Amino acid sequence: MTVLHHYDASIVMVAFNLLYDVGSRDEHPDATGIAHLVEHLMFGGSAHVQSFDAVLQAVGGESNAWTNSDETNFYCVLPAADVETAFWLESDRMLALTLSDESIATQRRVVMEEYKQRVFGVPYGDVSHLLSPLAFTTHPYRWPAIGKDINDIASVPDDVVRRFHHDHYSPASAILCVSGNVSLDRTRELAEKWFGPIEPTPVATRRLPVEPVQREPRELEVSRDVPCNMLYRAYHIPALADARFTAFDLLSDVLGNGHSSRFFTNLVSRGRYFSELDASVSGSLDPGLLYINGKLLDGATWDEAEAAIDNVLQDLMSTGPTQYEVEKYANKAQSAMMFERIDNSTLATRLCQHEHQGDANLINTQLDRYQSMTAEDVRQAAMALTPDNCSTLRYAKA
Repeated sequence: MTVLHHYDASIVMVAFNLLYDVGSRDEHPDATGIAHLVEHLMFGGSAHVQSFDAVLQAVGGESNAWTNSDETNFYCVLPAADVETAFWLESDRMLALTLSDESIATQRRVVMEEYKQRVFGVPYGDVSHLLSPLAFTTHPYRWPAIGKDINDIASVPDDVVRRFHHDHYSPASAILCVSGNVSLDRTRELAEKWFGPIEPTPVATRRLPVEPVQREPRELEVSRDVPCNMLYRAYHIPALADARFTAFDLLSDVLGNGHSSRFFTNLVSRGRYFSELDASVSGSLDPGLLYINGKLLDGATWDEAEAAIDNVLQDLMSTGPTQYEVEKYANKAQSAMMFERIDNSTLATRLCQHEHQGDANLINTQLDRYQSMTAEDVRQAAMALTPDNCSTLRYAKA
């Protein structure tokens, strides 16, 4: 197991973050949502712990977890004097998680209810279920982490769930970061005491299919009982570790971040076709997506709205952003990174994520990538936002 340590004597709390190298991209297309289900099962009790949260709360701690396409992350914050409690709890559920029929049935119901609330229970809740398989035809990113279909969660056999846990939850697939008022020697001592005896199971070999290059526009229109028409676009971009990714991240900011962004100044503030228009990047371990999503004004047609977006993109392709724009958003990135370091739990999570990307020291060097970006770098990124690389979802008000 990889163990990272960050010492901060100014606080009395410790952030304990454990990241597993497993996400929805590791699922079979006919059994999706398992990674998220196993995340829930990790709170269902283990050999020596009936209630993970109850024990943690008894020493003044709190915890949570999340699953995405690439990773499953568990974190807790507790007083430094009780840090061994976190080591004990996490090691027990890594080694001896309760995976009885009853436990799986209970968490299966919980996850299915969450699916209903997040997908069926809110407007536009199924956007990722529509847009992801439109943009991805081959790679497992074509389904969301919550699962492709609620029936996948309902019908997956218990033994398949147990096998998934066995194959992916092991010291060899885990990255631990302990951040706060606890010494390196103490961290090493506790890691060896509680995780050292756990025999690492062989990590499942990952053979993910490579997504073919998209060479023509893809479109889908649906009609639902929603408040207004929404337009969604997705463009393929490089993976998070790719040197070009930073330019795409800054490009999304230039397009949609704040009241000085291109979308806001050219379209939203002028009341032209959109009341909201944003851009973002997925930031995934495998090549991901740049998203554009907008809320259309009443009376605006799809053709008018899409032509307006294309005009902004064409301008960036032709002349690029100004160097001032690039530096402004690089400074915003710096500010965000500095605020993340103030929060000990976020810092621990980021260290684990950077290590998962290949180098925990990225937390010290990532900013250099942003500050070295030029207007031409961002213009070159914009050149990838072509119609042939675009998947468009028109989500119409019924």
